[in-house]
Order: sequence, then C-alpha cells, then structure tokens
Amino acid sequence: MFSKSRINELGPKAGEADKPKAPEAPVTKPSMDFTPSAPKGKSAASVLSADLTVVGNLRTSGDIQVEGVVEGDIRAHLLTVGESATIRGEIVADDIVVNGRVIGRVRGLKVRLTSSARVEGDIIHKTIAIESGAHFEGSVQRQEDPLANGRTALPAPSSTAAPGEGV
Repeated sequence: MFSKSRINELGPKAGEADKPKAPEAPVTKPSMDFTPSAPKGKSAASVLSADLTVVGNLRTSGDIQVEGVVEGDIRAHLLTVGESATIRGEIVADDIVVNGRVIGRVRGLKVRLTSSARVEGDIIHKTIAIESGAHFEGSVQRQEDPLANGRTALPAPSSTAAPGEGV
C-alpha cells in the first residue's frame, strides 16, 4: 500500500498528500483513547522487587507489594510484605499482609501475619490474624480506628498531663 512514490509526491504538496494524513490521525486516536481507559479500572499493585532498596517514605492511595528493603515509613491502602522483604519503619494501611520482616510499628484495620512473618514492634489494629509459625515481638493493641488514632492520641495525653500536674 505504501510506496516510495508517495514519499516523492509529498515534495510537490498535492491535495492528495493531505488525504493520507487524515486516516493516520484516527489511527493514533484509538491509542490515546486506550490510555485513559486503563486508570478507570482498579490499578495493579506497585511492586518493589527483591533487588531494590528504598531509603525514604512511601505514600500511595493504592496497593504496594514489597519484595525488597524499605528504610522508611509506608502508607498505602493494601500493603503486602513479601517473604524476602525487610521494612524498617512504620507501616500504616487499611489491609496489611506480612510474609517477611518488619522492624517498626504496624497500624492497620486488618493485619495478617503469615507463618513466615517476623515482626519486631507494636501492632495497632482493628482485626488481626496471626498464623502458626509467625514470629512476633512487641505489643498488640486493638482500636476501632487505628489509622486515625495512632498519631492523634499519642501527643494529646502528653499535653493534657502537663497542665494537670501543675494544678
């Protein structure tokens, strides 16, 4: 369909040269339409592979699957800690599944420690499941809304206690 002769005709700028360009524009439009349609559905989880080390905090409204090392806090909707993963920092998410190692506080509505989990730190949760074989060192505290109360509740008693002692 395409030949070198059409390329040669482009030089003189005939009216026919514009007609082949018009069909080319609709060809690019469907590819542009495809891009916006992808975010409408549920997006896939962001994956941090086993060979990746992140130093710093991660924050998303979506899902994260960690297979590598994270040195920092993580906030997400669903967080899956892979068997080879190590997280040093606070985890805050609606749903947390720990298969690997976490060193730090865990705050979530639903927290699940699988048989391969190793957690060193406090867990603040609404519901929790700990499978047989999981290693856990720390305290467990149930709260109705562990996501909201975790940071707000800690400073409030300190400021309230100081004026109460002076009275």
